[in-house]
Amino acid sequence: MNTLREAAKRMLPASLHARAADTWLRLAASARFLSILPKMDIVQITQIAQSLNGKFERTCPICKFRGYFKAYGSPPRWDARCPVCRSLERHRLLYLAIQSDFPLEPDGRLLHFAPEPATTRFVRPAVAEYLTADISGHHVDYTINIERINLPDSSFDAIICSHVLEHVDDRSALSEMYRVLRPKGVLYLMTPVIDGWETTYEHKHARGALERELHFGQNDHLRYYGRDLRDRILSAGFLLDEYTASGEACVTYSLWRGERIFVCRKG
Repeated sequence: MNTLREAAKRMLPASLHARAADTWLRLAASARFLSILPKMDIVQITQIAQSLNGKFERTCPICKFRGYFKAYGSPPRWDARCPVCRSLERHRLLYLAIQSDFPLEPDGRLLHFAPEPATTRFVRPAVAEYLTADISGHHVDYTINIERINLPDSSFDAIICSHVLEHVDDRSALSEMYRVLRPKGVLYLMTPVIDGWETTYEHKHARGALERELHFGQNDHLRYYGRDLRDRILSAGFLLDEYTASGEACVTYSLWRGERIFVCRKG
């Protein structure tokens, strides 16, 4: 009973602790509830509840918070989101890449597609000119279709494109981003990849939201990338490096093990 009470306290705001804990206790004490779920299931539910507000202490390299991260996603990923700056695994990985092997050009002009606040926080002060773009046009500098970028050639020193490519005609988007980059410009590209697959999975009949969720895990995705994503990047003309979440950094900063940033350079 005490374990369930503590689980309720960690799940909800302090103002709801007493009511939530009592609800958990009444539920746990209910003979009907116990008859529906085996005791092992109650243990599992309690473990899940306890994990929603953090399993292990982590460090956010962006805002320097140290403590318990929140679960995020469906199904939930434990220790995924920093409670202070709200960064996710991909944001922290990009920060680490920029701070180490692949720094931004301080005097550069950068275009950020589908900007997320957790990334904007550390990218904006790192460059001379920071511009944002999205097809929706909400709270961005440019309303742009990434498949047909209505901007001049060689306009930017860097582009950030995180978790966009899986939503669009990727070959057109890669070609367009290559075009608007200046010589030696860098595209920081992130997208879900299954490295165990040799080829990208696409399905021409997965058109509705439910079909896309079934095939690709999200109702607005068009594909699951395999290792041949690299071929698509190279075919657009880019030179390719990679930065991978690995080793102790995954433990310290709560990174998604094996997640990659594709650092694509215009020759």
